[in-house]
Amino acid sequence: MNMDISEIQTFDHDVVVIGAGGAGLRAAIECSAQGLNTGMICKSLLGKAHTVMAEGGAAASLGHTDERDNWKVHFRDTMRGGKFLNQWRMAELHAQHAADRIRELEEWGAVFDRTSDGYINQRPFGGHRYPRLAHTGDRTGLEIIRTLQDYGIHQGIHVHQECTALKLLKDSGKISGVFGYWRDTGRFVLFRTKAVIMATGGAGKIWRVTSNSWEYTGDGMEMAYSAGAELIDMEFAQFHPTGMIWPLSVRGILVTEGVRGEGGILLNSNNERFMFNYTPDRFKEETADSPEEAQRWLDGDASARRPPELLTRDVVAKSIMKEVEAGRGSAHGGAYLDIASRRDGEYIKRKLPSMYHQFKELAEVDITNERMEVGPTLHYMMGGIAVDGDTQMTAVPGLFACGECTGGMHGANRLGGNSLSDLLVFGWLAGKGAKDYVSQLSRPLQIDPEHVEEARREAVGPLNQEGGENPYLLHEELQNIMNDVNIVRTAAGLQRAIESLQELKPKLANIYAAGSSQYNPGWNQALSMRPMFVVAEAVARAALIREESRGAHTRLDFEGEREEWGNINIMICQNADGSMDTRKVDRNAPPDHLAEIAYSNLEDLEGGVHV
Repeated sequence: MNMDISEIQTFDHDVVVIGAGGAGLRAAIECSAQGLNTGMICKSLLGKAHTVMAEGGAAASLGHTDERDNWKVHFRDTMRGGKFLNQWRMAELHAQHAADRIRELEEWGAVFDRTSDGYINQRPFGGHRYPRLAHTGDRTGLEIIRTLQDYGIHQGIHVHQECTALKLLKDSGKISGVFGYWRDTGRFVLFRTKAVIMATGGAGKIWRVTSNSWEYTGDGMEMAYSAGAELIDMEFAQFHPTGMIWPLSVRGILVTEGVRGEGGILLNSNNERFMFNYTPDRFKEETADSPEEAQRWLDGDASARRPPELLTRDVVAKSIMKEVEAGRGSAHGGAYLDIASRRDGEYIKRKLPSMYHQFKELAEVDITNERMEVGPTLHYMMGGIAVDGDTQMTAVPGLFACGECTGGMHGANRLGGNSLSDLLVFGWLAGKGAKDYVSQLSRPLQIDPEHVEEARREAVGPLNQEGGENPYLLHEELQNIMNDVNIVRTAAGLQRAIESLQELKPKLANIYAAGSSQYNPGWNQALSMRPMFVVAEAVARAALIREESRGAHTRLDFEGEREEWGNINIMICQNADGSMDTRKVDRNAPPDHLAEIAYSNLEDLEGGVHV
């Protein structure tokens, strides 16, 4: 029996932000500042967001620790880290505006570590030429969430907590609403709106070893894809080189890059500092070739080059895997991360308090006296929803996106610290873009009751079956398939993964959740399976098409970067019959001024004007 749309609890907003992490909060703050009636949907609780996992700092060219830094060097580092596959305009906007967004955050109450003369302190990080990460110990993401939350709740934003968005609704191709449900009661809810800003983060839960928590099931990517938006760069999924690997109960939990930024080194089972053996040619001019020079860099010697432990994340992660494959891995299949022999205990506790307590409480390891065991863990997705850099709008009118659920900004590999400044810059731009769009609408938008009923029937499907597939077991099967779409890939493995996903789809259609909709975690899990399947298929298909190794995408059967792929993005959209369309797209040539910056020598950029 169809449900009368008037029986569904309904809210009206000018704009609805889906996701309450750093990107969603910053977007909502900007929307409210622009005079829009702003609603925010939280899948979990306000403040329970993956932004807190960005522990090491936010990258911005403040130039406090090294005055040679400026936005041009930051832009150049970002492009080099992304293997020059980044969307030029997005990387430019990010580098130009990151510093202002950090200063703004400080004005709103963020407490950053300070230099001796009172400026925001900045620590070194992988892939960044100069110390660039504004930080609060190793709890920077938490401090940013705290600040945005404390500031945002006074801006008149309507927060809808423990609410899961399921489907975007449209009127004549334009966004007109969001259909979802309350996770506790199972009751459905409808949001009438003129625009939606998607800020739902990534999809790490499609892999077994991940730093991501239960919320990261690709909801925003799937909703946008199903509504007609395009996905870009889905083959690039970043495995952070240092996740906890022992005990098994905490495997995958992040060990911040800040440990290496504060002087920590990676060792193999032979006690060798192996990263000196893995510096790619393109980084040799900027990377130390001896422990002595690496230490001078950490001590602030401007003439020294950075330690090899601070190479880009893809390089470090693959280096650890090579040591393991060569039989030189740690006791449990990773590498040893040692800061105890490099810094005194009080320094470690002061600079890395979260890491100290995390290992002490979860692994019974005292990092002031012992080495950590670490290994690669799925941490971040560079790919996501394709957006316009200036407005953050997708191909669907009225649908905007920002943060990790988008693609394009980071290219083939994200530099550490760029995620926090990314969400600040593009959350801000998404809010401005939504305001401009809403102001130009010429008529009220409507919600079709049939579309609502269709969404409702899909949602209650698992509850109306008398038996079927267990959603938890189906999730395990999906994660097993993604072993072929891991840190290294082959055509045979990727093809096998795609075929296995197709074979699993009938099970997805027959998924079953026992009980009622109230307080039903099995039903919640069942509803999260479709987004994970869509994202998993997108990653596998894009990875199969890209026949080279670039950044976070490594093909054993196509080693090394290939020139013919250096200007190609892989785009994904949904066909009319529901199948997935995957195609190669030539990226636009860069503007002359950006090409000049990206390919220039460092000496030509140093000491420029700070933005």
